[in-house]
Amino acid sequence: MKYLVTYASKYGSTKKYAQWIAEALSCDLMDAGAVKPGTLAQYDVLIHGGGLYAGGFSGISVITKNYELLSGKPVILFSCGLADPNDPENISHIEAGLAKVLTPEMQKHIKQFHLRGGIDYGRLGLTHKAMMAMLRQSMLKKDRENLRDEDRLMLDTYGQQVDFTDRSTITPLVEYVLQLG
Repeated sequence: MKYLVTYASKYGSTKKYAQWIAEALSCDLMDAGAVKPGTLAQYDVLIHGGGLYAGGFSGISVITKNYELLSGKPVILFSCGLADPNDPENISHIEAGLAKVLTPEMQKHIKQFHLRGGIDYGRLGLTHKAMMAMLRQSMLKKDRENLRDEDRLMLDTYGQQVDFTDRSTITPLVEYVLQLG
């Protein structure tokens, strides 16, 4: 089978995972913005990674705009965000965000994986800096003991560079793809 890994990455974590996956599968890698429908027709499996930003999923249009072309092929989606994907509450939020852009049929057809990225406050754009500042302010108003561990970690590392990427977390995705062939 011929695989294509596409990605949309604003700050680099999603791209890093996409590169690792493409290396593990010895397959092609492409920025989602460069993908054309004719390109997708050349592959048997699409693996798309997108960064999570305020409930949105970057680059998802590579799937939604080309779904008819992809409907007979396996499609794998991986998210990459700051939230811990081992927390069921975070997965619920990710899936709720995806449900806003993926039809129920797409959701049934597309296999999903969730990976943890990082943040570098020095590289954030103005909008993302403002959003993180507002989130921080809302957390500071709460009793620290009532915050989730993840929220306390965000407060403790605010303004710093934090990298949670871990190559080993791609293993379930890679194994899933390999069992398709």
